Formats: sequence, C-alpha cells, structure tokens
Amino acid sequence: MELSAEGGGPVGIDELLGRARSRLDRVGPEEAFAEAAAGALLVDIRYAALRDRDGLIPGALVVERNELEWRLDPGGSHRAVEATGHGLRVVVICNEGYASSLAAVSLRQLGLFRATDLIGGFQAWRAAGLPVTPGPG
Repeated sequence: MELSAEGGGPVGIDELLGRARSRLDRVGPEEAFAEAAAGALLVDIRYAALRDRDGLIPGALVVERNELEWRLDPGGSHRAVEATGHGLRVVVICNEGYASSLAAVSLRQLGLFRATDLIGGFQAWRAAGLPVTPGPG
C-alpha cells in the first residue's frame, strides 16, 4: 500500500483507510459467520477492556493488534498454531471495522492473500444477533 500522496507528501488517515479498503473483499457479519463455519479463521484484535465489556465471538482467535503480524505469519517463529499457510482465509475483527481494515492489509503484505476484515466490526456482529459469549472480565 502506497503511504504517500501524489507528489510524495503524507496522506491522512481517511485516505489511507480508503486505500486499504480498496484492496479488500470486506465481509458483513453473516458472511463472516458462514466463512468461519467453512474454515475461515476469525481473528479478534480488540483490546482486553472491550472483550471484557462486550464479550467474545466463539471460536475466534484473540490476538491483540500489536502482536498480529507475529502471530499470523505462517513462517514466523512466534506464529499461532492456527496460522497454517498463506492461503488461509483470515477475517480480522476490531470493534467497529476501522483498525481491522489496516490490519488485514498488513497481513496481505505478509503474503496472507485472502485476509480481509469484518464490516462494522464486533459491534455489527453483535447487532446481527450472531453468537457472543461473555467476556473473561
């Protein structure tokens, strides 16, 4: 993803987010639910206070944003066992669907070419009435 504007200057977050999203085939809550049932890996990158407050998506791998690339790189020395290969379908979930777009593009830069994110994040998942379990806190 190009990080500078035409002419080499900096870009704002809205432009950066737009560029990130143009590279993704983002999914809605029901589609993410179906993809998880078909073997996609849901990855919850929300911080602990949000997981404690709002709950968890059953079966989602919890990886805080600052560890995401290390845990999902299939060739990395600190990878999660779920990071089985570059062809793995990964759906990144944040709270409202902003940070997850940038995170999914970062995963694509690591070669996870099927990575994407959840439109509306955890809040959209919950609003759709999909399964949520109480948070650990």
